[in-house]
Amino acid sequence: MKIDWAALGSVFGVSLIITVALVALFTLGIVGLSRQERATAQGGSAGLAVTGAYACFAACAAAVAYGIYLIVA
Repeated sequence: MKIDWAALGSVFGVSLIITVALVALFTLGIVGLSRQERATAQGGSAGLAVTGAYACFAACAAAVAYGIYLIVA
C-alpha cells in the first residue's frame, strides 16, 4: 500500500483554509448582527451591517450545502 503524501497534504491544507474562512464568515455575520443591536439601542439604524450579516450567513449556508452535495454526489 502506497500513500500519496502530497495529495494528503493538499487535502489537509485546503480543508484547513476552508474551515478558517467559514469560521471567519460566520464571525463577521455575528459581528454585523451585534452592531445592529447596538445601533438600535442607541436609536439608530444599521441596515448595511444587517445586510452584510445575512450575506455572510447565506455564504456559510451555501458552502455547507455545496459540501453536502459533494458528499452525496
